Amino acid sequence: MRIGILSDIHSNIQALEEVLEDARSLEPEIDEYVCLGDVVGYGANPNACCDVIRNLAEFTIVGNHDAAISGRMDYSFYYKQARDALDWHAETTEAHHHKWLETLPYREDRNDVAYCHGSPINLEEFEYVFNLQQANELIDHWDKLQHVNFIGHSHLTKSFSLDREEGVEELEPPLIEFEPDQKYVVTAGSVGQPRDNDHRACYGVYDTDDQTFQFHRVNYDIREAARRIFETDLSSDFGKRLFFGI
Repeated sequence: MRIGILSDIHSNIQALEEVLEDARSLEPEIDEYVCLGDVVGYGANPNACCDVIRNLAEFTIVGNHDAAISGRMDYSFYYKQARDALDWHAETTEAHHHKWLETLPYREDRNDVAYCHGSPINLEEFEYVFNLQQANELIDHWDKLQHVNFIGHSHLTKSFSLDREEGVEELEPPLIEFEPDQKYVVTAGSVGQPRDNDHRACYGVYDTDDQTFQFHRVNYDIREAARRIFETDLSSDFGKRLFFGI
C-alpha cells in the first residue's frame, strides 16, 4: 500500500490543490491519504482546506492550531500575531468544521506505525522533534514508540533513526528507508507553510511494502496564496514568509 501523508496545510488552498494534483499523477498510485494536522491557521482559506481534507483523508490528526481554534487548548501564551491569527480562524471557520476539529485524535496507530502532529510522547503538549537531542530523548520512551512514527508540527523535513545501542542518527531526504531493527521519527514537512528554506509545498508517500518514505516538493502559486492573506486581517508576515520557505 502507498499512503500519501500531508501535514501543516495551514489554510493554504493553492498549495493543497497543487500537492494533490501532483500526488494523483504518481505511479504506482496512492491508495489512501492521511493528514497529520494543522489544516487551519496562518493562511486565508480554512474552510476550503477543511472541505478537501474531510473528503480526502482516511483520518486526520489534530494539530495545535486545530486544537486552538476548536477550544481544545489555551493559546494565550502564543505571540500576538499568532494569537490574532487563531482568533481570526476561530471566527472564520464554519461551525461544522469546528465540530469536526473537536473530534480529531491526537494519535492514530496502525500496523506498527504511529501518526501524530508533534512528538509521539506527551501528545497534548505538541512538543517538537527536530534535532538530535529531542530525538535522543525519545529512546527513554522506546516501548511507546511504533516502528515508524510520522509527525508534523515543525514544518521541517527532519527525520531520525533510533537505536537503543547506537543512539540517534539524522537521515537525509528525499528517500528514507526503514530497517526492521530500528525505530524512526519522520517529519513529513509542510504543505502550506514550509520552513526548511524551500518555498515549495511538501508532502510524502509511505510505501508499506518497500518500507520507504519519499518526500515530494511541488511548486504552487505563492503570489495568489499571499495575496489572499494580504486581503484579510491576518498579519502580512504570514504571506511574505511563503516566498522564502521560512
